[in-house]
Amino acid sequence: MKDLSPSDLKTILHSKRANLYYLEYCRVMQKDGRVLYLTEANNSQKNPENQYFNIPIANTTVVLLGNGTSITQAAVRMLAQAGVLLGFAGGGGTPLYMGNEIEWLTPQSEYRPTEYIQGWMSFWFDDEKRLQAAKQFQAARIAYLTRVWGKDRDLSVEGFTTDNDLIKGALERFNTRTEQATKSSDLLLTEAQLTKVLYKFSANNTGTSDFTRQHQSADKANDFLNHGNYLAYGLAACTLWVLGIPHGFAVMHGKTRRGALVFDIADLIKDAIVLPWAFICAKENSTEQEFRQQVLQKFTDHKALDFMFEQVKKVALQGQEE
Repeated sequence: MKDLSPSDLKTILHSKRANLYYLEYCRVMQKDGRVLYLTEANNSQKNPENQYFNIPIANTTVVLLGNGTSITQAAVRMLAQAGVLLGFAGGGGTPLYMGNEIEWLTPQSEYRPTEYIQGWMSFWFDDEKRLQAAKQFQAARIAYLTRVWGKDRDLSVEGFTTDNDLIKGALERFNTRTEQATKSSDLLLTEAQLTKVLYKFSANNTGTSDFTRQHQSADKANDFLNHGNYLAYGLAACTLWVLGIPHGFAVMHGKTRRGALVFDIADLIKDAIVLPWAFICAKENSTEQEFRQQVLQKFTDHKALDFMFEQVKKVALQGQEE
């Protein structure tokens, strides 16, 4: 079999890539010019080839390695050449390193674009312009939620719709307070108030009793929220790497947190997709894998990665034509 080099692979734009992998208890390696993962779950089988599973790196954005995983240097090299971000995670896809900081291994390349980071820097040191950029993201976040909840039939069947009076009122208050905000802390407070309403609505909608958002909680709804949020963080980190914008230049979350811009960008899609499906899958007693597959499918259906790229480019270039 002829070995393939990354240069032989057809290039797929990151915004159009379909795959995000979370792997547990396996070894990731390079074999015959491909990146594979080897699981020992089927050790008793006579044909050892059945233990190998291919990772289509040209169509992959992020690989998260969870408990019991290892990876070879050759595999890392191929992932980097294909532009795949690599993350080491705790159980269930939730990175635990450095507290709740995000540790992404981004492919090294001297050919990342410069126009977006230069555009970002042109406004970032101005407090007022940075606040306006944060408001743009918040407005886009609500527009995306309204669009997704308005067109997703599966969510509609489960009762997640913006026609609800509670949601309508919360979104109106959010928009008003966002416009009136004079500093980023005002935006964070407004965001927290909206999220609290969405949690309450989702819990009531799915019959989840006594729900309290706790990042260290062991109940399924909290576990799925953590898991889904980190999938969104992976897409956000991929977006920023492709556009060449470092994670430390946040517009809303703390400027002292080096992963803060990842949180800003992930917030564009979390409320619309991750939040409702965390509660729905918890109600249905889904497994982590079933939840992950559901969320990733919805990311694809609603073009979440495309939306992230579109919004970050728009803010970086301040709405100018490229």
